[in-house]
Amino acid sequence: MSKPAAAELSAELQFSEKEFYLDEFRGRTLVFALPLREFTRDKHYAALGLMVRELLRNDTRVLLLFGGTGRLSGEQLVRRLQRRLGPLLFREDTRALFRRKRGQQRSAAFAELSTDALASPESAVAMLVQIWGVLRDGPLFVGAVSDEAKLFDFSSAIAERFGVHKLVLVESQGGISGIDGQQISFMDEPVLSALLQEGEAEWTGLADRRRTLRVARKALRGGIGSVNLCSLAGLARELFTYEGSGTLFTLADYCRVERLRIDEFEEVERLIERGQRDGFLKLRRPDEISQILLTGYGATISTHHLAGVCALVTAPYVAERAGEIVGLYTITRFKGEGVGARLVRRVLADARAQQLSYVFACTTEKRAQTFFERQGFHKVTPADVPSAKWLGYDPARRAQVTVYRVEMSEVDA
Repeated sequence: MSKPAAAELSAELQFSEKEFYLDEFRGRTLVFALPLREFTRDKHYAALGLMVRELLRNDTRVLLLFGGTGRLSGEQLVRRLQRRLGPLLFREDTRALFRRKRGQQRSAAFAELSTDALASPESAVAMLVQIWGVLRDGPLFVGAVSDEAKLFDFSSAIAERFGVHKLVLVESQGGISGIDGQQISFMDEPVLSALLQEGEAEWTGLADRRRTLRVARKALRGGIGSVNLCSLAGLARELFTYEGSGTLFTLADYCRVERLRIDEFEEVERLIERGQRDGFLKLRRPDEISQILLTGYGATISTHHLAGVCALVTAPYVAERAGEIVGLYTITRFKGEGVGARLVRRVLADARAQQLSYVFACTTEKRAQTFFERQGFHKVTPADVPSAKWLGYDPARRAQVTVYRVEMSEVDA
């Protein structure tokens, strides 16, 4: 059978990633804070409509909160959204999700909201009752506030009161970038708090993002599962792909490394296949991949985001009391976030518990070579690892591979 074309591979990969995240969102509620000034073309409404319909069909409840530019009253903004967005949200594939009659669905889902409603407990509860009254009849609420300056705080407050799964903040600058200009794909609450200390945001060039960062921290402390910050153009990529497009904020314990569970096997197989396609991982037979699944570890960001995998293979090297790190792969979004190092530390702890003499790894990738050196591994020759490693090994790949080894006596307990 011929291999799929590159475009087909990309489509297949995108599908598997999207399904992974749709599964996370199923039965959950997402709140989006959307400045109207970002919607300058028809394609912006079209892209949002397509994404939201997909979420609705997925049994995901969606709250879209728009902030006006000040040139329209709240009532005028509602009418504009009904006209521009309504036809994109209420179509044949979503109409059955709403209890109201067809002619009433669009008008009922849109409402003007006042940020002043949060000023007192009574008015806040009344507003939340109004929103829930809409959501009782269908999985979509579209709210409009005339003051964009208060949009993020307002959206966060509503998300907190409802205890939603995720808050998504859309901002033209997209995610947060570090001093080096590289985007920070992940930030937990302790790092976020350190950044919000006096002078820190200014020193890192993020003075203009301080208010947004405060909203993200407040939301996390208020019990929201996670916060995403991205641009409008990157919204679908942020929600549905491993690479993401912005910055993901979570509360604590951002990275957990545990043995792989059977319910994760299919997703891990897709990650390994991706690593093989990208040339980062050696091509393996199904039985070899099964061995990785049964002996491997997964790194999970927050409670939902599978960030990387790796395994320790020992069976072929029992006589030498050696172990091999195989299948080490970190998805693009979380490269540079310390995920790979956490996986290796866990594997080395496992090796110590098994009283192995040494652990080795083989790679043809330059970045991986630098990574292993940073983890305390030393470059050795192929003869310095068990000969069983090279039985049936592709000669062409062996000529390119670099071997690294670390003695367990050198690894800190």
